[in-house]
Amino acid sequence: MEEVAVVGNKKVILKNYVDGIPTETDMEVKIGDTIELKAPKGSSCFLVKNLYLSCDPYMRGRMRDFHGSYLPPFLPGQPIEGFGLAKVIDSDDPNYTPGELICGITGWEEYSLLRSSNELQLRKIQLDDAIPLSYHLGLLGMAGFTAYAGFYEICSPRKGESVFVSAASGAVGQLVGQLAKLHGCYVVGSAGSKQKVDLLKNKLGFDEAFNYKEEADLDAALKRYFPDGINIYFDNVGGSMLDAALLNMKVRGRIALCGMVSLQSLSSSSQGINNLYNAIPKRVRLEGFLQSDYVHIFPQFLEHVKGYYKEGKIVYIEDMSEGLELAPAALVGLFSGKNVGKQVVRVANE
Repeated sequence: MEEVAVVGNKKVILKNYVDGIPTETDMEVKIGDTIELKAPKGSSCFLVKNLYLSCDPYMRGRMRDFHGSYLPPFLPGQPIEGFGLAKVIDSDDPNYTPGELICGITGWEEYSLLRSSNELQLRKIQLDDAIPLSYHLGLLGMAGFTAYAGFYEICSPRKGESVFVSAASGAVGQLVGQLAKLHGCYVVGSAGSKQKVDLLKNKLGFDEAFNYKEEADLDAALKRYFPDGINIYFDNVGGSMLDAALLNMKVRGRIALCGMVSLQSLSSSSQGINNLYNAIPKRVRLEGFLQSDYVHIFPQFLEHVKGYYKEGKIVYIEDMSEGLELAPAALVGLFSGKNVGKQVVRVANE
């Protein structure tokens, strides 16, 4: 009988359900579990070694004890899961062979046993020297696709329009702004530090950018940058920024509701939207969306964005944390804007 290697499998588990903004103490890095480096015969599973994990704001929604959302909650005491990039180590699934690289939903642990029938949004990754592997979690992953589908499908942009993006240096916003510039739009972004504002203007090619923390009056700030109003607002934050944008939309403006990272709680919002009335005379369309509704255009997205990147027409900024131990801090940091660009955790070297 062949000997099967047994190795330690460090993991990040959710201790208890969380209602507000998660803290590091809501999670724990658990050491001591082991795993056989073998996919059990007859299981139709395959075993992967996780290389990179993606930290995304939507994951906070899965930390609540709430079952009415588009994704079920995490289980306390079990590893958190999210998008990751991994290498197949062993397989009982004919579609996956050892050595292949895959992207999809995996566990926050060193090794995961996956089953392809579990709707993990799996896809195989081809190595490309021109593109860092981790970019498959950001630029070419869920965040990049959210930007692409949201901008083209929800915002219906036209050349020469005025576009405002909040959380503009984040995983999604940085690509929305660059796509808008390539489309011939005037683009302004907001972010929460001088460093991020500098990146928006000098590296990401936005026409203008401002630090919302330095603006006493967001309505006045938007009127300064959009004296004639906003055609498209790509909203990643909700709250007072959405309220200010509603005062500044042009007739038939479009607002893509992508995320609301500014909210303290997802279940009991203490802060309402006061300026919604403006959507009526201005005939503004507000639409929430999920990238998963647009998977049919994913191949087109990959082709376009890979091409833009290789031609030097777009750049992408990522913030890399080293080691699974730092994953809880990396995830929590999203909600205070600690990250500069797309937040990724490197679990193991390629």
